[in-house]
Amino acid sequence: MSKHLLHVPAAAAGTVAGRELVRTSAKVAGFLETGLRGAANTARAYTSDLKSYVGFCALHGLTPLPADVATLTEYVAHLATDKPAPAPSEGGGREKKQKGQQPLTGPHSLATIKRHLAAIRKAHQLGGHQMPATVDALNVVMEGIARILGKRQDQAQAFTVEQLKTAIRALDLETTAGVRDRALLLLGFAGAFRRSELVGLNIEELEFTERALVVHLAKSKTNQYGETEEKAVFYAPNADFCPVRCLRAWLTLLGRSTGPVFVKIPRAAPGQMALPSGKRLSDISINKLVQKRLGKQYSAHSLRVSFVTVAVLNGQSHKAIKNQTKQKTDAMIERYTQLNNVVAYNAAQNLGL
Repeated sequence: MSKHLLHVPAAAAGTVAGRELVRTSAKVAGFLETGLRGAANTARAYTSDLKSYVGFCALHGLTPLPADVATLTEYVAHLATDKPAPAPSEGGGREKKQKGQQPLTGPHSLATIKRHLAAIRKAHQLGGHQMPATVDALNVVMEGIARILGKRQDQAQAFTVEQLKTAIRALDLETTAGVRDRALLLLGFAGAFRRSELVGLNIEELEFTERALVVHLAKSKTNQYGETEEKAVFYAPNADFCPVRCLRAWLTLLGRSTGPVFVKIPRAAPGQMALPSGKRLSDISINKLVQKRLGKQYSAHSLRVSFVTVAVLNGQSHKAIKNQTKQKTDAMIERYTQLNNVVAYNAAQNLGL
């Protein structure tokens, strides 16, 4: 995995810094693979980010590793204003062919720029280097970028409980996909699951008790060290919208006691009910599933965002919310909560006048 994460374009590999990146890749391959296991989306993003960074440095005669403050500030300014620089090809032919043919993509988002910096920081860490000690200039530039691009990151939209129920009512429960999708939507929302957690969920991690379903997660985005995290999903009064009962119905249809919970469903012959496969849904397919059932304006992350928003509106404490989401700080809850409608959510409407 690490050889992809620290991939160096051919033109850059000939430089001292490029050769060092290649050696670093081989040296830390095993540790990096373990460190990023369960975080495939992060690994893929870092791969692309570092390829862009090394290509930018090669194009401008800069040293990518270890980087100085000037290099980092030039790079983030480039991300905030220009389209990504294409990685130089070995003979330059590809770059010449593409020149003037690609439309400008505009500046990257603030969140994406921060992710690029995180990838660069990871590359320094794995290469045995320290990021520049004096980062005041970088911080000032990032503050300027934040002011221009906007500090609020793009966030998945939140749906209401009634919108979720409407989507559930519309499902055809005479089909395998309908039973699966009902279980996934209700469990994803009630458990505040990340998309990656739903993808990786196994039947043997589920414990059904009289009070609730307890999900034992071996790993998650914020828990990469093997300490099991638990989520509790409770029974709902209405069986049609009960995440626990609906999950049981799906598991009965699944017909096994081990392996992935949410799997792909192949096409069936006309008049026959499709049989679930043993192949996990991907993160992309879960995102498409949510959009198909709830609307194009939503995403898989909306399941988690909606949980936080509904919980806050229902007066739940941040501690109670974090017990389910496993977020580390209250600031993350504030960022997830979508209560920006000045008319719908405003203390001024309850002043008693």
